[in-house]
Amino acid sequence: MDIATGAGLVAGMITIVTLIFMGGDLRMFYDIHAVIIIFGGSFSATLIRFPFSAIFHGMPLGIKFAFTMRRTTARDLVDELARIAEIARKQGPVGLEKVETDDPFLAKGIRYVADGYDLEFIRDNLERDRDNFLMHLEEGSKIYRSIGDCAPAFGMIGTLIGMVQMFSNMSDPSKLGPFMAVALLATLYGALVANLFCTPIADKLHVKVMDEDTNRTLIIDGILMIRDSKSPALVREMLLAYLPEKHRHEEGEPVPA
Repeated sequence: MDIATGAGLVAGMITIVTLIFMGGDLRMFYDIHAVIIIFGGSFSATLIRFPFSAIFHGMPLGIKFAFTMRRTTARDLVDELARIAEIARKQGPVGLEKVETDDPFLAKGIRYVADGYDLEFIRDNLERDRDNFLMHLEEGSKIYRSIGDCAPAFGMIGTLIGMVQMFSNMSDPSKLGPFMAVALLATLYGALVANLFCTPIADKLHVKVMDEDTNRTLIIDGILMIRDSKSPALVREMLLAYLPEKHRHEEGEPVPA
């Protein structure tokens, strides 16, 4: 699990709830009209921007990867691919049939090599798999960013509606409070949805798109070199180029000046 995402959301909610209880209770900050304008309006605008397929595929995928971490780092992938290259050199492609890995994408590439598929077939299929995955993950990022953009705007719309209703009922003082609550709470809900949830998740997904692009491209290059019977040392050195300079050396190994 990506602890940072969960910790950030929990810390944000604790901050908001603490401030609420310091000056009242939660019932003061709930209004069904404000909820309808924020969530109904934001969802409606998102439906206009994106097709159904993108929304119902991108949103669950986005929330899943916002709260999960990749099981292996890029450095771990380099070491694992070098180990797999060593097995392939000693035992041939047949030896790869017994290799196990936690990464489904890497496992797919290993299976292709073990089954003796052509180099171009392996490249085309893995690249297509990578591109489709990144496309759906990017869709999730765009959808959450869209909701984050819409929520404050619909908060302002809710504020304007509440103000209009309030000024239209100035003769009845009993209605001024509820209409003012709609006006203020709509703005509050819009700001919270955008700044505590949707926009941060969109940013987190954007970072994960870049990380997955690097890691899956690294895997593709490693698998192709293994298929081409490159030496483990060459596989390692070629793949280390994907890592930042400070991560290219084993722990405890001096980094060149």
